[in-house]
Amino acid sequence: MKNYYQVRLGEKSVYAEKCFAGNFIGTDYDIHQDLTGKLPEDWPTFNKAFIPVYLAARRDKTKIAAGLACGATWTVSKGILKQDVVLCPDGTGRYRVGEVIGDYYYAPGEILFHRRPVRWLNQIIDRADMSEELQNSTGSIGAVSKISRPELREEIEKLIGGAPSPAIISTDPTVEDASAFALEKHLEDFLMENWSQTDLGRDYDIYREDGEPVGQQYQTDTGPLDILAISKDKKRLLVVELKKGRASDSVVGQTLRYMSYVQEELAEPGQTVHGAIIAHEDDQRIRRALAMTSNIGFYRYEISFKLVKS
Repeated sequence: MKNYYQVRLGEKSVYAEKCFAGNFIGTDYDIHQDLTGKLPEDWPTFNKAFIPVYLAARRDKTKIAAGLACGATWTVSKGILKQDVVLCPDGTGRYRVGEVIGDYYYAPGEILFHRRPVRWLNQIIDRADMSEELQNSTGSIGAVSKISRPELREEIEKLIGGAPSPAIISTDPTVEDASAFALEKHLEDFLMENWSQTDLGRDYDIYREDGEPVGQQYQTDTGPLDILAISKDKKRLLVVELKKGRASDSVVGQTLRYMSYVQEELAEPGQTVHGAIIAHEDDQRIRRALAMTSNIGFYRYEISFKLVKS
């Protein structure tokens, strides 16, 4: 099955035109060696081998930053398969569409030196033509992100073919309440934009790297966690999960899995890991499950608005 990825070509798409002209995509994190024959079948194995390499070159970086850099390098170099489709922002609010046509190659001394050859298609997608869900999925500031939801892949295919964007309905089998799912996708973006005004924002900041908030949809080996935050004293990492209409057992289990990953792979010596689950309605099942653990909090959100006569 063909997969779809967003790939950013340098910070703020600074290398987009050169990539379009040279028919390639790539990454240029500080792993200055040819990776031919060194790309395993899964990114966790690659990260274990190359996070120390990256940190040796960039002693100013954290394990979290190293995980992002190595994960992006593996995904572009190996994870994206031939015939997969990439959507690359051109810096003007549009996305150039390309098909990956070849294997990894190394271009030392060049921009984005860990490369893949691409055949650029004639189609260009305007961000304004995307559904809000697809805009959110392609709005990641990371170097690369997979667009995995089937309904979003279908939307991309229709956009490439010139059809209008469809309404988005979740097909996740763990989602029990589709309306809550749609509402809490908006909540995630709201939290990112208004984090400092929340109770959690008093003690934690969204994790940032080089001034950019990279804590939203942070990739782990069991999927992307909703929000990764760090305490203001840098001693605690916080995994925030929105219920998004999912079954209670599902969201609790997923939160614990994400916390385990963060503790084992990302936490620096002395850092502890905590969790927070956010839902619209009170949930006795979640409260019962969390009664046995002291490091996950449960939060409810409330929605209010008012009309102002003008």
